[in-house]
Amino acid sequence: MRNGSSLVGAAQAGDAGALGLLLAQHEAGMRAVALSILGYGPDAEDAVQDAMVTALRRVGEVRDPEAVGAWLRTIVRNNCRARLRGVRPVPVDTAWLDTYSGGPDPEELLEQSALRDWVWHALDELSEADRLVMLLRHFTGVTSYEQIASICGIPVGTVRSRLSHGRKVLAERLRAGAELAHADASSLAAASRRQAEDALATAMRGDFHQVVGDLWHADAELRLPDRVVGGVDAAVRGMASDLDAGVRQRLVNVVAGPGVLIWETDLISPPDNPDHCPPGAVWLHKLHEGRVSTMTLFHP
Repeated sequence: MRNGSSLVGAAQAGDAGALGLLLAQHEAGMRAVALSILGYGPDAEDAVQDAMVTALRRVGEVRDPEAVGAWLRTIVRNNCRARLRGVRPVPVDTAWLDTYSGGPDPEELLEQSALRDWVWHALDELSEADRLVMLLRHFTGVTSYEQIASICGIPVGTVRSRLSHGRKVLAERLRAGAELAHADASSLAAASRRQAEDALATAMRGDFHQVVGDLWHADAELRLPDRVVGGVDAAVRGMASDLDAGVRQRLVNVVAGPGVLIWETDLISPPDNPDHCPPGAVWLHKLHEGRVSTMTLFHP
């Protein structure tokens, strides 16, 4: 059996099978923490599965391989306490681990690794509805159940059930090993990022009509979480109104998957009216045949 230190190193290098073995070794301890805090029931299982998804994204943060078990149990403990408080789980505090001495940033390491490709391949196998809530929860700033419910137009209970199913799929695939090679997801991510940067730069020049002409269907809908605002013309008018008021947007994050594209932006109010707009926006694009069919604008 491979020891924990070698598994951590392999997982950080992008070996999804190694991460699966690592989680299998520590799953009993993670579940014991959840049960001790939440008791038997779906909340405890969700806390463990949520921790596994967190580990997928943040295994690069582990600086002391011998402490990985404590790191995983701390994630579970934070998840459980957050559930008791009725707030979203927060990332584990890793300040007690060895100080990082240089090299790639954990997110950069993950971007470069095969592990990212495996994660995205697994996500792609979820239903469109399950995949969307997983993307929002684990890859964007829209993380609370209430926010996800609002932007998707579904009850909070539905968000919970879809997240639970999505996490189970990922956890099951990890336990199975996930040894196969998969298509390069980083290429899609990079292309989507470049497209978003170009589109937003064009919009900030006052040419948003060109963006919707290039990327949207002619009958696409512009939505807010609770209603349809209009179509392409409404989107162009809305952007023009913001620009006339001196509002600018800066791209923060791009998440892309089959049939969905998510942009997160900072909203920059004019200096003479700093409270003109919320601090940020999420553009949730639903795609049909590669073009936008609906775009929901959400302010977290």
